[in-house]
Amino acid sequence: MNEDEVEGVAIANLIGADMRSVVGWVYRWNTGALAVRWDVSGPQRVSGVQPDLKNAEKREIDFEGLKRIRRRSRG
Repeated sequence: MNEDEVEGVAIANLIGADMRSVVGWVYRWNTGALAVRWDVSGPQRVSGVQPDLKNAEKREIDFEGLKRIRRRSRG
């Protein structure tokens, strides 16, 4: 990695409400920050994360909030 550029790597899959679909990813940036990237459907309720993250990492991405995302109505 080039130290002058911000780069990230996926460290975990976000599992959807159906308990099997990958709906997004948790990325760790070379700055140390964590961020969520969603699939093409956008933000949606999460039931779990694989592999599991440390509690501090879950707090950083507001994992509890991700578990409460309301289902989007289909237009």
